[in-house]
Amino acid sequence: MVAIWYDKIPDKTVVWSAKTEYKLATAPTGSHVQITKEGLSLTSPEGDSIWRAKPEATVSEGAMLNNGNFVLLNGGSEYENMWQSFDNPTDTLLPNQSLQLGLGGVLTSRFTDTNYTTGRFQLYFQDFNVMLSPLAFPSQLRYNPYYHAINDASVGNASRLVFDKSGEIYVETTGGTRNRILPQVDNTLDTEVNYYRATLDFSGVFTLYAHPRNTSGQPRWRIMNYVPDNICDAIFNDYGSGSCGYNSYCSMENDRPTCNCPYGYSLVDPSNESGGCQPNFTLACGADVQQPPEELYEMHVAKNFNFPLGDYEKVEPYSQQECQQACLHDCMCAVAILEVDTCWMKRLPLGNGRQLPIRDQHFVYIKTRLSPDFYPGLANRELPAAPDSKKENRAKSIILGSLIASLVVNSILLAAVALFFLLKPKLKKVIQASALLETNLHSFSFEALKEATEDFCKELGRGSCGIVYKGKLETADSCNVIAVKRLDRLAQEREKEFRTELSAIGKTSHKNLVRLIGFCDQGINRLLVYEFMSNGTLADILFGHSKPIWNLRVGFVLGIARGLVYLHEECDSAIIHCDIKPQNILIDEHFNAKISDFGLAKLLLFDQSRTNTMIRGTRGYVAPEWFKNVAVTVKVDVYSFGVMLLENICCRRSVMTMEPEEEEKAILTDWAYDCCVEGRLHALVENDREALSDIGRLQRWVKIAIWCIQEDPEMRPTMGKVNQMLEGLVEVANPPSPNPDI
Repeated sequence: MVAIWYDKIPDKTVVWSAKTEYKLATAPTGSHVQITKEGLSLTSPEGDSIWRAKPEATVSEGAMLNNGNFVLLNGGSEYENMWQSFDNPTDTLLPNQSLQLGLGGVLTSRFTDTNYTTGRFQLYFQDFNVMLSPLAFPSQLRYNPYYHAINDASVGNASRLVFDKSGEIYVETTGGTRNRILPQVDNTLDTEVNYYRATLDFSGVFTLYAHPRNTSGQPRWRIMNYVPDNICDAIFNDYGSGSCGYNSYCSMENDRPTCNCPYGYSLVDPSNESGGCQPNFTLACGADVQQPPEELYEMHVAKNFNFPLGDYEKVEPYSQQECQQACLHDCMCAVAILEVDTCWMKRLPLGNGRQLPIRDQHFVYIKTRLSPDFYPGLANRELPAAPDSKKENRAKSIILGSLIASLVVNSILLAAVALFFLLKPKLKKVIQASALLETNLHSFSFEALKEATEDFCKELGRGSCGIVYKGKLETADSCNVIAVKRLDRLAQEREKEFRTELSAIGKTSHKNLVRLIGFCDQGINRLLVYEFMSNGTLADILFGHSKPIWNLRVGFVLGIARGLVYLHEECDSAIIHCDIKPQNILIDEHFNAKISDFGLAKLLLFDQSRTNTMIRGTRGYVAPEWFKNVAVTVKVDVYSFGVMLLENICCRRSVMTMEPEEEEKAILTDWAYDCCVEGRLHALVENDREALSDIGRLQRWVKIAIWCIQEDPEMRPTMGKVNQMLEGLVEVANPPSPNPDI
């Protein structure tokens, strides 16, 4: 695309892009930008016009001004500005720029943070006011506004939206008044110290950002102010999906809206978190239903969100049980909301979702498919018998069994770290809490954890160095399920390394890493407390009886990649995981993939890029350099990720025993390369229709995986580069054979 961006800061932030009738002017490789006497033009390699800025008078030259404005000039006796990017804004205003009533006074958000096509929100003039509205995407029809810049008509009509050179943003009225569009910021704006921009974000929030001009260290854009205060609640229309996409709900986190999928739902497009969610199962109706609903569905209970519009039925007075049963037996019902004694029935798609404070009289009942028919494609499988409503104890046993299966994996979390405890028969020395004060870990007393686990009565699994118990942490307004690992013993000579690793893990915070909540270090008692992961491991899902849908697998891959980018490039000290595999990826209730088991991780010092250590990892995922007695780098994780990427694509293990006629398929990495070279990707995914309908991504991801498993670590990309390639931001070249000597 043709764009203008900040060039003196590490973050090359785009502030303008060429568009034609609100559509991004995309250009294939080999296109040309030219200034002629007719204006500025973008042409394809074949010479066809893609976009043109055509002023009324002859153009003599163009200039990129230091304030971010690109201008076309007429070189007469006095230079005259014939066209400027400031008069044709996209989603951003810069200091000294203004929007004029009737003269292109519109800002339209981009689609996502990295997709610059037209998005779902617009800032514009209407009825002599400046407003913000959602659009009926992909059209330009505006829904009802969710923000007005002028609320008092007596101050006059809006004529101009000004972003002045001092960094202030206000609406200038016909009456000569200035009405702030953003509240007064606490910090004094200083354009000599900071760069500023005001952007209509892809989330619909109009935000003032600042970035230090001094780029020493790692400066980033920081939020100075924004409107509306809470966009999750601000948008409330009968039409449209709301601030987030359909079937998702919005919450405010760190001054930014975040879109969440309900239990049993996943993102429609894993690369677009605000693009809505879809059920990971099928809701059948009419002749498609052969069993009683109790044998097909279950009702999952939540309390912290609502979809306040789009009800098709209201029944009252209803109890909790009656509301759940009403939705369960109504084939049109996807979600039921109980407010006090009123039951609101809702069908798909669900719009205007928003997070709510937990209240005693508010319940959300989400209808999901019973296992094993949780994923599409199992309609012909025999379903398990439904639990008898009168046999409550049996139902509890089934639920507990599924919890045990998913949480046994947590028993291996930090397994190698806990191995440090095996050699010491009696603990004489304890970790001092002061060593962990700089982390975000909570220090629990032994009595508190004993109470949370009901005296360690609910065993979930056993590991090599401890037992995992189910527990609950109760606060005034919530009750959180946790997994508590009680360690057996500590090897004295490894205690220092254990402290170091525990401290480093405690400092990590990323949505794609399993969170270590806290620890207990009291006398001889050592316990670790983790967040509860309800959907087991990635291995359970990929290699189970049914193949998960393609978009769900895409979401898993992108989440894992982002987690590894964080470990390798964004932590204070880079962390090599050393054992990336599907068994060490846990899945939460919203089907987010989270990297677990840092027990085998090898920490790098701040100024290190490689380390020497004993062989670590799991056969089949271990990079070749482990066996060469050479220093290893974060590229060993890249290799493991490449193997796991292929497993995600194919839903099969990397090494399998095959019949003689299919021996070529036994080693997945070799077979994938052959299929890539020979153009047989349909065989690789076994004619998976969803994957083949996304053939561009499929081809790109197979090539990325092959780059990741190159024998020479120098040829493997970094995880940062891998993430960019996965999201389609960087082109992927055809890879060489991963085993050049074969």
